[in-house]
Amino acid sequence: MFGLGLGGDNLLDLEWQGTLSDYVTAVAWSPTGDRLAASSAAGEVMLWMPDRLTMLQAPTGESTDTLAFSPQGQFLAAGGQDGRVKIWQLPQQGEGNRGGDRLQNTLLSPHSNVWIEHLAWSPLSNQLAYSVGRCVQIWDADKGEMQATLNFAASSVLGIHWRPDGKYLAVCGHRGVKVWNAQNWQDEPYLLDIRAASLAIAWSTDGQYLASGNLDRTLMVMEWHHPDPWLMRGFPGKIRTVTWSEPKTDVGVPLLTSASANSITVWKKQADESAGWEAIVLDLHEGTVQAIAFQPGTFLLASAADDGYVCLWQEAQQVAQILEGAPNGFSRLAWHPQGQKLAAGGQNGELIIWSESG
Repeated sequence: MFGLGLGGDNLLDLEWQGTLSDYVTAVAWSPTGDRLAASSAAGEVMLWMPDRLTMLQAPTGESTDTLAFSPQGQFLAAGGQDGRVKIWQLPQQGEGNRGGDRLQNTLLSPHSNVWIEHLAWSPLSNQLAYSVGRCVQIWDADKGEMQATLNFAASSVLGIHWRPDGKYLAVCGHRGVKVWNAQNWQDEPYLLDIRAASLAIAWSTDGQYLASGNLDRTLMVMEWHHPDPWLMRGFPGKIRTVTWSEPKTDVGVPLLTSASANSITVWKKQADESAGWEAIVLDLHEGTVQAIAFQPGTFLLASAADDGYVCLWQEAQQVAQILEGAPNGFSRLAWHPQGQKLAAGGQNGELIIWSESG
């Protein structure tokens, strides 16, 4: 059953469903919202538009693990098991399909046995950061050249996230998070020291806070330029993912959400500095939560899990609707940039799009 509404009308209804040939590894909307990209463990890269479905890359037998659109939607980058970053240049709105969707550049990893597991475009420019083992490469798509190589050193890179203003790049791995100044890559990075590996990082939407979910079942939150971060403990497992709301609460700070095992914890900053952050636990899921995301502009939270459910949490507190369609579990999800659609990928290759009711 698609779309079980609880105590009222559905928030979202099924719009489209298709299938990739293997586990969906990534889903990403273009910034303009007119395209959805999805990749699979078989290596394929698909591009969905309301009027057609395009295969950018057929299955290769080597997993494609990460996807990202450039800030204007001009480029789509993908990386994975073959150690390459592939970049497609896409026709823009009003251009039709003149020239097709074409491969613009292929960047070869310097080590053929190193997977490209993480990549992210700067929010303000066509600079692409991507992981290569213990380093992050910065590629300028406009100039067609490499801008910098950042050495994380302590371990393989486990996460990359640009600050929303594009001025800083955070990179995580064993022993913490390093933050580089994107205006001068040669500056020594700031180090957020963590005793264990940092698995997931996220800047708040206003750029004032940086959260790190860690292997040792802790969550660290740092206020930028503040010397003393907060440390939260007591989670049921490692922190798999963290995300922030776009709007702020009554104290002027976005909500922070983390996922660990089958539970989700929503954190609200308190007005009293000594009180820190108050937590609410959302524990409806019966399987490991794989992805969480706030609807742009609201506190509506979506969560996808191994139990085969996508839950919609009103105000990040009460479940308002349960979505189905991947019986063996969901793996990824992503909100449309304007919030009127939600896409999710399944562990058997399901790709589903829901849209706002009415």
